Amino acid sequence: MAWNIYHGDCREVMQTLHPESVDSIVSDPPYGLSFMGKGWDHGVPGVEFWAEALRVAKPGAHLLAFGGTRTFHRLACAIEDAGWEIRDCVMWVYGSGFPKSHDVSKAIDKAAGAEREVVGRGVCGETAISDKAGEVAGYRPKAYYEGRTGFDITAPATDAARQWSGWGTALKPAWEPVIVARKPLCGTVAENVLTHGTGGINVDGCRVASSDQIAAVTGKATLCGTRDGYDRPWKHDPAALAARQERANAAIEKANTLGRWPANVIHDGSDEVVGLFPQTGASSGRPRRNTAAAHNATNSMGKSVADWTTLGHDDNGGSAARFFYCAKASKADRDEGCEGLVAKTNDWQRPTSGLSQGKNPATGERSGVTMKPRTNHHPTVKPTALMRYLCRLVTPPGGVVLDPFTGSGSTGKAAVLEGFRFIGIEREAEYVEIAKARIGAAEAGAGPLFTQD
Repeated sequence: MAWNIYHGDCREVMQTLHPESVDSIVSDPPYGLSFMGKGWDHGVPGVEFWAEALRVAKPGAHLLAFGGTRTFHRLACAIEDAGWEIRDCVMWVYGSGFPKSHDVSKAIDKAAGAEREVVGRGVCGETAISDKAGEVAGYRPKAYYEGRTGFDITAPATDAARQWSGWGTALKPAWEPVIVARKPLCGTVAENVLTHGTGGINVDGCRVASSDQIAAVTGKATLCGTRDGYDRPWKHDPAALAARQERANAAIEKANTLGRWPANVIHDGSDEVVGLFPQTGASSGRPRRNTAAAHNATNSMGKSVADWTTLGHDDNGGSAARFFYCAKASKADRDEGCEGLVAKTNDWQRPTSGLSQGKNPATGERSGVTMKPRTNHHPTVKPTALMRYLCRLVTPPGGVVLDPFTGSGSTGKAAVLEGFRFIGIEREAEYVEIAKARIGAAEAGAGPLFTQD
């Protein structure tokens, strides 16, 4: 088959892989936040993980690794200390995060033993804990874990609490970093690419479709003088200036035809995020969400760039069109291929009446919250469209993608849909089963693109 998943510690499994056998590494490792009390998220993978990944990667191979905003500096340092070159950092910006903040005023009153007066009632329903783009894999309000559909709004009871009313301890999470690193080259970029097929990024294959058109450079090229006392001789040459203008227009024409140059910003298309970008086009509007046809399309390496960019968006204008668009994972995306698996209740899911009861992950105690069992119960599933884009960005045609922290298999699903071979490693047995089901379903739906090894 075109893919394989190993069950075990990735440090041990990678030792069994051949050196310089992997074309790219695209992974969503633990953030070190102890997310939902999960033991596997206790710490950020250290140098030993990325040193072994370096050994199996080809010279010039790229590594893309997601991180948490609080801990990605540790991730970047570990990757760099292992011998990788840090090349960039991609921002995945979204509007559906929920702040996990401690109310300072309430904490002061609680410490003082003062009872706060109830002055109103807040709602903790679907709109407060759900994501417009799909199921939330983020933070939950305290009332959710306590099984309440609402919560009391209280007034400060002490002078100190009144002084600190409105103060908290955390910002709303609205982006995730993706570390971009590369294994040192053997010789020049050209030599490395010709020898190993790695070292570059697939710019044209990841251009962003946009309805915005860039105006061509018009008018006669003019001579320029010195600037800041620094003389640029070529600016005194009319032929050189004309050639520069011609190159600029060629680049503009390519952007208008194939799409914008891929940027180190990716957004989820939510109103909140799109509203942050100033409108620079003649029209404005929210980006069109990915269609089912685009999501399920069978890709082959022979398709045109226009076909690739359907996984982004062609919006109605505005500067957000310059960036790749991808919403968080939808229910259909996370559960695709898992129909035959046993559903399981997980702590991060939204309450649903009449079903199995959930528990407070902080105390382990059962609460009145009712939870809907899910076949893919992994709490941090990345959207397939995003992982396809990232795999395509750094993997040569027919290359091998490695994910040492496979989880529920989003990278593997994306890799096989893009026509790449895939090696996954996952420590938790329950997630191995989910990953195999999701990747197998993706492979089955990909048509004649794949061959059996």
